Amino acid sequence: MTGRWTRKATPPPPGTTTTRQARAVRLGPRSVAALVLVSAVGVVGFGWPFLAPPGSQVGAHAQDAPWLFAGLLVLLVGVVAATISESGLGPKAVAMLGVLAATGAALRPIGAGTAGLEPMFFLMVLSGRVLGPGFGFTLGSVTMFASALLTGGVGPWLPFQMLAMGWFTMGAGLLPGQDRLRGRSELALLACYGFLAAFAYGTIMNLAGWPFMSALASGIGFDPQAAVPANLARFVAYCVATSLGWDLGRAVVTVVLTLTVGPAVLKALRRATRRAAFETAVTFEVG
Repeated sequence: MTGRWTRKATPPPPGTTTTRQARAVRLGPRSVAALVLVSAVGVVGFGWPFLAPPGSQVGAHAQDAPWLFAGLLVLLVGVVAATISESGLGPKAVAMLGVLAATGAALRPIGAGTAGLEPMFFLMVLSGRVLGPGFGFTLGSVTMFASALLTGGVGPWLPFQMLAMGWFTMGAGLLPGQDRLRGRSELALLACYGFLAAFAYGTIMNLAGWPFMSALASGIGFDPQAAVPANLARFVAYCVATSLGWDLGRAVVTVVLTLTVGPAVLKALRRATRRAAFETAVTFEVG
C-alpha cells in the first residue's frame, strides 16, 4: 500500500455562486495583537503634538522625537515576523511578496520630485485588495523599506513611512465586497479609496515632520506653548502650503491608473493567487 500527498480545494457549498478569495497571510491572534500594539505606538508617534498639553516637557524635546520614535522600525519588523510565522507563509507567498515589493520599490522613484506622480500607490491598493489585509500590511512595510534602500532615503522618517504605507495597503484589504464585488463597482470603490487614502497618507506623513519646524521661523510651525485648536490651525495651513499639490497629484495618478490599468492588474493578481493555491488543504490519500 502506498500513499501520496495531494492538494484538494474545498468545494463551495451547494447553491453558492461566489468564490472566496484566498489570503496569502491570515492574521491570527498574535499577529493582530502585535499589529494593534504597533499601530497604537504609531498613533502616539504621529499625533503627540495634539496629545501633549501646552507647555509640557514633551514639546521641549521635539527635536529628539524622530530618533525616539525610530524604534518603531524594530516593532514593525516584529509584526512582519509574527505575521509570517503564524500564518505559515509558504514559498509561493514569499515569492509573490518579493515580486510585488520589488515592483513597488521600482515604481516609487519614477515620479520622485514630480508633483506627487507616484504610481506605486495604485499597485499597493490593488495588491491589498486581492491578497488581504495581512499581506497588505506586510507588503506596504516591506515595499517602503526596499524603496528607501533603493533611493537612499533611509532616516528617522523611515519607520513612519513603513507604518503609514502598511496602513494604506492594509486598508484596501479591509474594504467590503472582496468575494462579490467585481467590475466597474469594484474599480469605483478602489478609486475612491485610493483618492482619499492618498491624501490621508500625505497628511499623516506631514504630522511626522511638522513638529520639527520651528514656530519662530514660520507662523505655520508647531508651537509647544499653543493650545490644540491653535496648533490644529497651524497644521492645516502647513498642509495647504507645503503638500496639498503633491497629495492631489498622488491621488489623481492613483485614480487614473486604477481605472485604466486596474482591471488587467486585478485579473493578473487573482490569477496568480488561484494558481498559487495559498489556502488549498493538503490531504493524504491511500492508493
